[in-house]
Amino acid sequence: MSSSTETSLATLSPARRAWRRFARHRLGLVSLVLFAAMVALSLAAELISNDRPLLVRYQGQWYVPLLHDYPETTFGGDFDTPTDYLDPDIRARLTRDGNWALYPLNPYGARALNYWAPGPHPAPPSAANLLGTDDRGRDLLAQLIYGFRISVLFAAALTATGVVLGVLAGAVQGYFGGRIDLTLQRLIEIWSSMPELYLLIIFSALFAPSVALLLVLLSLFGWMGLADYVRAEFLRNRQLDYVRAARAMGLGHGAIIWRHILPNSLTPVVTFLPFRMSAAILALTSLDFLGLGVPPGTPSLGELLAQGKANIDAWWISLSTFGVLTLTLTLLTFMGDALRDALDPRKAD
Repeated sequence: MSSSTETSLATLSPARRAWRRFARHRLGLVSLVLFAAMVALSLAAELISNDRPLLVRYQGQWYVPLLHDYPETTFGGDFDTPTDYLDPDIRARLTRDGNWALYPLNPYGARALNYWAPGPHPAPPSAANLLGTDDRGRDLLAQLIYGFRISVLFAAALTATGVVLGVLAGAVQGYFGGRIDLTLQRLIEIWSSMPELYLLIIFSALFAPSVALLLVLLSLFGWMGLADYVRAEFLRNRQLDYVRAARAMGLGHGAIIWRHILPNSLTPVVTFLPFRMSAAILALTSLDFLGLGVPPGTPSLGELLAQGKANIDAWWISLSTFGVLTLTLTLLTFMGDALRDALDPRKAD
């Protein structure tokens, strides 16, 4: 390596140098791009897969069904009820006499049922339903898009909660040490021995199932693994010279923890994120498969896997859901491996 290159690398911040190492990990970089694209598409699910048109021009008037509910009588129907835009009669009215409607690429929403399918449900892939339908008549592609979004957002929320609680507990233990560390460590060991699955079953029987309840219950147990890593980092860093110098200058405990030790202890935290996301997605999928997850009717990868198990002949349900789940977990694993290598100080730039 030339001296000019060494000089330019020396001027880079640690974050920029870590990004350079991450970018050299081609598999991790491609995985990051693909995962980001999947998340972006799922966040725009209403624009991609929806049973409502994005825009309607009817008898000289403009309508935005994506944002407003219009009764069927607005478009020449007979009933003063919300318009079913999958109704062949409504579709015909919106496409004749100069009228037109702009539909999403996949004209089915998360809860839309295909009442006008030519055969029974679950139906195999066809021109009307590209990946087929489930046993309730819902479009499988729409279920996968919306189910993936719920899984990723839930995993992100659970990961964020776990990071906050884990960093807080680990920092207090590692920085103060002594009796505080021993006491908290014993309490954590007692708490970690609680039967998590049994608690979920009990609470699911006592309360109506909801994503918020599931997030709270899983957050109570999802922080302890990270707390051990942060504790170890704080125990190591608190003995270093820069921490002793900060104490000698009269800085308080909060400033030393927040401004000095924590930034130098974030490597296990950042490396932990993709693997924690994978674990959270698997946890939600498993609980949904057992019927202990999100409320009935909510798009869910686990519920689709349960449908595939109950409908062995409907191979398209299990195959497509398993494919989405496998791809998601694989991308997160590759990203975690690349992130671990990028933050490894032993790796050369």
